[in-house]
Amino acid sequence: MSRDETDPKQACHDEGRLRRAAGRKAVRPRDAATLVLVRRDADGRHRVLMGQRHASHKFMPNKFVFPGGRVDPADSRIEPVAGLRPAVMEKLCVGCPPTKARALAMAAIRETFEETGLLVGEAGAAPRRTRSEPWAKFMANGVVPRLDILDYVARAVTPPYRDRRFDARFFMADATHIQGDAHDTSGASGELLAIHWVPLDEAQALDLPTITHVVIDEVARRLKQPDPSVGPVPFFITRHGKRREEAV
Repeated sequence: MSRDETDPKQACHDEGRLRRAAGRKAVRPRDAATLVLVRRDADGRHRVLMGQRHASHKFMPNKFVFPGGRVDPADSRIEPVAGLRPAVMEKLCVGCPPTKARALAMAAIRETFEETGLLVGEAGAAPRRTRSEPWAKFMANGVVPRLDILDYVARAVTPPYRDRRFDARFFMADATHIQGDAHDTSGASGELLAIHWVPLDEAQALDLPTITHVVIDEVARRLKQPDPSVGPVPFFITRHGKRREEAV
């Protein structure tokens, strides 16, 4: 049995079998990005920023997650202060062009701002022109996004035959890159409830999606390394009806 109440592999198999029997095609996954913000307290204990999805959400209701969401067309049109580091770009570009790779990273920062009100980037840089309302609000605070602070830590594609599917890339960044009060979530959209900094060693006890359990383990593993950015990126995907872990 998995960490969830039901076995996700069996549930996926049953769901897929029923959909195929009904002649329904698999939904094409949408590109999405998630940001894991990590804070280290004075006692050396790590915390991660999480929130609870509303009960009314059709995708993962009531689950605790990291901020994130779908890529928006404007995410590829904003020029960040600094781009992705070469090693991160190389791994992100496995299966997608550089323009999409950058858009994914930008989406992680924008979605974090929308869902938590927190600004990840560089203060004092000249704002970029944009017609995107979310990005205009972001930069109205005197902050411009920067991508060289991000590490790429995981990728996961929602199993086939779900009503909503995402090809999600998970990024990690240190909380020191938050401009302003890291506890001030008053500007959050309300999409996530109970937003708070969760001790990393306690996060697994929350009601989490299966992939979030896995990402937390990966973040914990990386934080034990001298350089968290080093190492392969795990990629979780369903092939031929079986959930597999590959590496990027």
